[in-house]
Amino acid sequence: MDRLLTLRIFRRVAELQSFSAAARELRLSNAAVSKHVSHLEEELGARLLHRTTRKVSPTAIGEAYLERSARLLDELDELDRSVTRSTTEVRGTLRVNVPNAFGALYISPMIPALLARWPELSVDMSMTDRFVDLVDEGVDVAIRIASALPDSTTLVARRLAGADQLTCATPRYLAEHGTPRAPADLAAHRCLTHGRTREPWVYARDGETFAVRPEPRLSADNSLALRDALLADAGIMSTPAFYVHEHVESGRLQVLLEGYASPPVWIHAVYPSRRHLSSKVQTFVEHVSEQISRAPWALGPDGRPARARV
Repeated sequence: MDRLLTLRIFRRVAELQSFSAAARELRLSNAAVSKHVSHLEEELGARLLHRTTRKVSPTAIGEAYLERSARLLDELDELDRSVTRSTTEVRGTLRVNVPNAFGALYISPMIPALLARWPELSVDMSMTDRFVDLVDEGVDVAIRIASALPDSTTLVARRLAGADQLTCATPRYLAEHGTPRAPADLAAHRCLTHGRTREPWVYARDGETFAVRPEPRLSADNSLALRDALLADAGIMSTPAFYVHEHVESGRLQVLLEGYASPPVWIHAVYPSRRHLSSKVQTFVEHVSEQISRAPWALGPDGRPARARV
């Protein structure tokens, strides 16, 4: 028999001092209620209830057993309620991991509004461009930016938005060093690259793909540092639109290689499992998705400009 059900039945019989009243409350037959209590007594080798034609009352052993089992059942019920609250209420500490530069520019400014709306929510945010192990490091949700993410059987990746990859430079740099017209021309220019892996700059035109690995004049693992160098006329940079959009719009930067297209980068929310997704993770993801979709550079998950869809 289900031991928890048996304990609940015993408790109600003892508290109501009636098998029939307990049966009505629990929507069970009198015979089923009596069977559960008798089975419990047989297992324990002790009589827990005095039975008369008028009422039922606990024995001395039954009274002690009732007190402790009732306490246990109450604790289990509270445990169940706490788990239910954690998945339906936005509360507790949310551990978030975000990329350095993108996190500082876009995610950090979103957090105060989230906290103001949900007073019982706290956010513990770490910033790194390393793809952390969410499970090992106890991260609830991460924001990851890539053209594509590796397949995973343990992680769920939700595409929130995209951004065009732009190759650009300042008008002053181009006046001094000339304007590249094709990807191959980049070899003769001062290029600013992210990280030490020297990922290729990829372009497509008329069905043909071009991948170049320019020799960096400056390499750094922080996109904002590279953007500062770019704006200071130090060279040419291939970067997502979210780092340079306002400067392109103002004319401080000029987009190069007209007619060539680079694959967009995608902003993903990554979390360990879709099953039993906590409300705090879901709320954070929806908040970030909504805010990013309003950015002038944002592409929707289908690749079309997000603002055109709003």
